[in-house]
Amino acid sequence: AETKGLAPELSLVFPVLDEEDNLSELIAGACKVGEELEVSFEVIIVNDGSEDESAQIIDAWAARDPRIRPIHHASNSGYGAALRTGLSEARGNQIFFSDADLQFDLDQLRNLLVHSPDYDIVAGYRSPRRDPWPRSLIAGLWGVGVRIIFGLRIRDIDCAFKLFDRRVIETIPLASVGAFINTELLVRAQASGFRIRQVP
Repeated sequence: AETKGLAPELSLVFPVLDEEDNLSELIAGACKVGEELEVSFEVIIVNDGSEDESAQIIDAWAARDPRIRPIHHASNSGYGAALRTGLSEARGNQIFFSDADLQFDLDQLRNLLVHSPDYDIVAGYRSPRRDPWPRSLIAGLWGVGVRIIFGLRIRDIDCAFKLFDRRVIETIPLASVGAFINTELLVRAQASGFRIRQVP
């Protein structure tokens, strides 16, 4: 449990757009992981102008549990903008983010935390990757392009399963409003000399 006024050890950040069917499972799962890790934590849900019942579900959870912090964008601002809002609001010493669509097993956050004492960023990559082949091809070409242009060697740039030391978020200015934010984060972090570890 978190003591009021003290920064939690871990922030879990989730951008949300029209995820009413997944939200309860997501929030319950995030709280369960935090409790099992036996750390103080907060769950930040950034509702990016959802038009379904997402806002009401988030607020209902937050009313019951002070560890859940709802943030609402009045209108849809884009994935990158929602993620930037969540990261900027996060108070934890370690800041984790993932997507709200339940494609990742949050229990695997442990695999990232193992490496956090030695690295500033621990980035997950999907293994095995189950995207349809056109999407895998585009992702592969994108990865090659980023490697050539920015010198960034990351297996799965857009994988939304990343853990950051607080200093990374405080140091790096972010501008992206769309999906490019994953690339921007890692490129700027590498340029700033932060140490990156990749974990399947």
